Amino acid sequence: MLHLTMDPILHIDHLTVRFRRQGTVTTPVRDLAFAMAAGERLALVGESGCGKSMTVLALTGLSPTDLAERRGEAFFCGQNLLALSAEEVRHLRGKNGISYIFQDPTGSLNPVMRIGDQIVECLEGAWKMRVEEATHLLARVGLPDPARAFQAYPCELSGGMQQRAMIAMALAAKPKLLIADEPTTALDVTTQRQVLDLIDRLVRETGLSLLLITHNLGLVAGRVDRVAVMYAGQIVEIGPVADVLRAPQHPYTVGLLAAMPRVRGANRQPLVDIPGSVPSPDRWPGGCAFAPRCPKRALKCQQPPLLEDSGSGRQARCWMLPKV
Repeated sequence: MLHLTMDPILHIDHLTVRFRRQGTVTTPVRDLAFAMAAGERLALVGESGCGKSMTVLALTGLSPTDLAERRGEAFFCGQNLLALSAEEVRHLRGKNGISYIFQDPTGSLNPVMRIGDQIVECLEGAWKMRVEEATHLLARVGLPDPARAFQAYPCELSGGMQQRAMIAMALAAKPKLLIADEPTTALDVTTQRQVLDLIDRLVRETGLSLLLITHNLGLVAGRVDRVAVMYAGQIVEIGPVADVLRAPQHPYTVGLLAAMPRVRGANRQPLVDIPGSVPSPDRWPGGCAFAPRCPKRALKCQQPPLLEDSGSGRQARCWMLPKV
């Protein structure tokens, strides 16, 4: 795994998430390892079904990973998250801990509580002070009328406004690590950019660490320091975002970039699909999991490759890489 020059705020090693249901075993996350420095911005990228969301939910045992067998280590500020009690985990999701921005604000907000009351619950101190701070947070995330938003129920706000309210709730706990799990999935293109710009600005202002989960590799340029590409429950490539986007090393990363829409002048370039689809986590292929879809597969790919250093702070999981 990547070795940082300073103590990591998040250090995941050999993380495996396994479900057992009616005789069937599924393993959406397999022997995962990566680390994040304090103040770092890291993106986990991959198609739906690659294990990105399961990874971050498993850190604090959020549903559905509360029903899973979790193995390995996941250290946050020196504490092994997988060894904590439920009460200790709840405390860790509070002040100075980990905050989440989920991909569906409508499903994440309590529909029968006013927005302000939901934020106030995350704050400490006298009621009046908490109301003032919650209103300030709603203003900080760009809601045009924070006092009105405070009194509103979720159904009275648009999807973009709901997501801004979710961001305000995440910031209320003054976290050290912010996890944004597909935070723009349900939003239109214009609102997506506004929300991503907001998260980017707030992260830079507060200096907190950001773990951004997305299926769109095109969203990460300029927004994160490093990018980790996931496939079939494993990281297949990780490195500085500019280097990965400029010269991808793993065939899967190459395919994701080729599938991104590009416009040159007035002409749209045709998209290049990756053949096939992500396999089910109860039927991961043997050897290299990407081999059935890979244009460079060879006989050696029948053996599972390791995530190895590939130079300049980069790692990749592929037999076809030149040795460094």
